[in-house]
Amino acid sequence: MSTETVARRYSAALADVVLQTGDVDTVKSELAGWHQIFNENPDLANVFSNPAISHVNKEKLLEELLAKSRPSKTTANFLRILLRNDRINEIGEIHDRFASVLEERKGVVSAEITSARELPESERAAFQANLEKLTGKKVNIKFVTNSDIIGGVVTRIGSTVYDGSVRTKLDTLKEQLIGG
Repeated sequence: MSTETVARRYSAALADVVLQTGDVDTVKSELAGWHQIFNENPDLANVFSNPAISHVNKEKLLEELLAKSRPSKTTANFLRILLRNDRINEIGEIHDRFASVLEERKGVVSAEITSARELPESERAAFQANLEKLTGKKVNIKFVTNSDIIGGVVTRIGSTVYDGSVRTKLDTLKEQLIGG
């Protein structure tokens, strides 16, 4: 099973729980902390992924970490489930996906707009209005600059990409001329 599929399933299940219990902000914050711990301590990730270390020892280590950090019951149980299913090292992907799932459940979508230059506020506002009209939802936009696209914009909403960049148009024209 792909990491993305795993992240989607676990983050959706966690979102279901936290939306029922009202622990959204707490769990989101704690999950970010655990992601950071695993990111900053590659040896920890190695221990949890090492098949030579018994599952019992991994459980003891996790329980010690939980005792020191004292997360909420929901976060602690979630980490135990991840360990039981050998998915604890995918905490980073799950954390990233969790934020997206929560936004989706609130009727908010994330988008990324890449342009060759910094966009003025008026153009940013126009993109905001157009994307909200297109999706029918509130849109959180991350604006990125990349001079390689030459001009135009590339808009990504979830897995959908709208590529209006000059670079892509030139590449397409080149392919048409060669294939001619």
